[in-house]
Amino acid sequence: MKVVSIPEVPGRKQSNKVSIPGWLARILSFFAWFVVIPLAHSGVPWAISLLTTRFGWTEGNPNIWNLLGLIPVVISSVILIWTFVVGFAQTPKRVELGLIPSFLLMRGPYAFTRNPMYVGELGLWLGWSLFYGSVIVLIGFVVLCVVVNFVALPREERTLETQFGEVYLQYKRSVPRWFGKTQR
Repeated sequence: MKVVSIPEVPGRKQSNKVSIPGWLARILSFFAWFVVIPLAHSGVPWAISLLTTRFGWTEGNPNIWNLLGLIPVVISSVILIWTFVVGFAQTPKRVELGLIPSFLLMRGPYAFTRNPMYVGELGLWLGWSLFYGSVIVLIGFVVLCVVVNFVALPREERTLETQFGEVYLQYKRSVPRWFGKTQR
């Protein structure tokens, strides 16, 4: 599979939206990936964990069972970095601004899940809830799962179906929403 841009979708007209150069899109994505995402999915769980009891912690230190929470944190971080690298490398020369994507990635982590960012972000919340031994962070993980699965993803999938048509529908049939092996 490859990267598909809007002009490559059969029967699709060129958009009149404002676009920015690829180099500027790369700078903005670098900021989002290395400032916004870490703050939202590592800083927020840490701050929330300070508000309540940290189960398994003694004298301000995690026990061995809490440390196991770092396994999903590391795996999720790798998934997110891989997703960033693939997106960064595949950024076209011009990127349309807006909530509707101007290109569809289907390689790298996108060959195993249609939503590697959500997989990584949810994995961080689960890992931090275990590491901090925090019921409130675990509740945050569950709320995020519900919002992503029942609000964000259905809307995103409808948008991608409209934007990319049969190309996206074929991708959707061959790659699972969450995680798994691609079907050939």
